[in-house]
Amino acid sequence: MEVWLDYRHSQNSGLFHDHSFDKVIATEIIENQKTLTMSDEALYLDQKLIGKKVRISDSNSQSNAKQFVGSVAWVILEFDDWSMIPIENLVAASQDTPTKIAAKIRNPEEAQGAGFALETGVDALIVGDDPDLIEAAFIVKSQRGERVVGEVVESTESGILDITKHEIKSIEQGGVGERYCIDLTSLLSVGEGMLIGSSASSLALVHGETLDSEFVPQRPFRVNAGPPHSYVMMADRSTKYISELKSNDSVLISNLQGETRTATIGRLKIEKRPFLTFYWHNLFDKPSSIFLQQAETVRLINSSGELISVTSIKVGDIILGWSGEGSRHIGESISSKVEER
Repeated sequence: MEVWLDYRHSQNSGLFHDHSFDKVIATEIIENQKTLTMSDEALYLDQKLIGKKVRISDSNSQSNAKQFVGSVAWVILEFDDWSMIPIENLVAASQDTPTKIAAKIRNPEEAQGAGFALETGVDALIVGDDPDLIEAAFIVKSQRGERVVGEVVESTESGILDITKHEIKSIEQGGVGERYCIDLTSLLSVGEGMLIGSSASSLALVHGETLDSEFVPQRPFRVNAGPPHSYVMMADRSTKYISELKSNDSVLISNLQGETRTATIGRLKIEKRPFLTFYWHNLFDKPSSIFLQQAETVRLINSSGELISVTSIKVGDIILGWSGEGSRHIGESISSKVEER
C-alpha cells in the first residue's frame, strides 16, 4: 500500500524531509518527488492520464466510480460524508483488474478503515498536511506490509469452468420456504444446468428440467433453483442471491465438462415448497450446502455424469459442482476470509 501527500494547499516543504511519500499531488513538479497533477477530476503523471477522481456522495457517484474500473490505472475516491461501504464496494470491484483504488482520508480512524477494507484495503491513502493523519497512514502502511497476503482468487477469464466433485456428508429436511424456478429465454440441453448453492465458495450444478417425467411435462427452459438465500453464478462469474434476480439478467450455464455459455432470464416463478438440504465439503475443505425442492424432477449430476433426482441422493454420493478458494462481497470475488455456515 502507498501513502500519497496532497500538497496542493500546503507550503510545508519540511514534510519531504520527515516522510517518504510514494507520490505527491501538487500544482507543479516537485524536485525529487514522484509528482502527480490534477485537472478537471483527471490525474496525470508526466502529462499522461493515469486516473480519475470521483467525489462519493450517493449510489450514483459510486456507480460513476465503478465505470472507470478497468479503464484507468487509478480511481481516487473523495467523500462528502465518509462511508466505508463505497470503499468496500470499489475494492471488491477492482480486484482482478488493472485498476487500483486510492482514498483521501481526513482523520486517523479513516486510515484504518480504508487501509483494511475487506481485509484487502485500498492501494493508496491520500493525506493532507496533518501530522496525526500522516502518522496514522504510515502506521497502516507498515501494518499492511507485515500481514500475510491471502491467496489469489480464481481467474474468471477462461470459457471453461473447473467442475469438481462433492461428496454428500449428510442430508436433512429443509423445511418449507419460497422456491424459485428460473425460466430462461433459451432452451437448455440435456447435461446443462446452473451453479447454485448456500455457500459462495462452493456451488452445485443443478440440472435443467429437460427430461420427461411420468407425471409432469419437461420444461427445457427451466432450472428449479431453490430458496431466495441461495447464490447463483452469473454470466460474468460474479454471484447474486436468487432473491436479487430479475427478468433480463444474464446467468451462466454449464455442462458437466465445464463448458459454459450465457442465458437470459425471462421470468422467475416463486411458490412455497418443501426443501431437502444437502451438505458437503468443497475442494478446499470448506463446509457447503444447498437447499432444493423435494421433488423427483429436481436433479443434480453424479460423478458418472448421470442425472440423479434429489429424492434419490444418499449420503456418500458424489455430485458435480464448482469450488472456489476466495470469498465474495456483493457477488464479487475477494481475497479476504469470510466464513459461511
